[in-house]
Amino acid sequence: MRPLLLLPFFLFAVFAAKGQEVNPNYDPSLARQLGADDYGMKSYVLVILKTGSNTTEVKAIRDSLFAGHMNNIGRLAKLGKLVVAGPLGKNEKSYRGIFILSAATFEEANELLMTDPAIREKIFETELYKWYGSAALPEYLKSHEKIEKLKIK
Repeated sequence: MRPLLLLPFFLFAVFAAKGQEVNPNYDPSLARQLGADDYGMKSYVLVILKTGSNTTEVKAIRDSLFAGHMNNIGRLAKLGKLVVAGPLGKNEKSYRGIFILSAATFEEANELLMTDPAIREKIFETELYKWYGSAALPEYLKSHEKIEKLKIK
C-alpha cells in the first residue's frame, strides 16, 4: 500500500523535471551581471506615488520640488536603482505615478525615495510592494536613450 502513496509524488517529480529545459540562449555572464535567478527574474520594489499632504500653491516652491523630482529620477536611473518611472492618468485613488526600484529591501527603497525632494516634502506619498519581474528590465533604458528626442531638464 505504501508504494501507491508515493506514486503521486514520483509522477509529479518526473513531470516537473520534464517541464523544464535549459535555454540554449542562456548567457550566464549577463544573468550574473543583472542579478537574475534561474528563471531570469529578480525581486524589485514597486512604488506607487500618491498625492501627498503638502498642497502648497506657491508656484516657485512647487516648480522647484518638481524639478528636483525629475533630476532625482535621472540620477537614480544612472545609478541603476530606478528601473521604471512614469506618471499615471487621472484616477479616483489619487495615484500619480510609479517607480520600480532595484532595491533588496523596503529600507533600501525608502532611503532611495528620501533623496527625492517631492517625496521628502510630502508632495508625493508612497506605497511600497515587493515585485518579481525580469532581471533584464533595466536593459530597456539603453534603447530608451536612443529614441528619446526631447530630454526633460
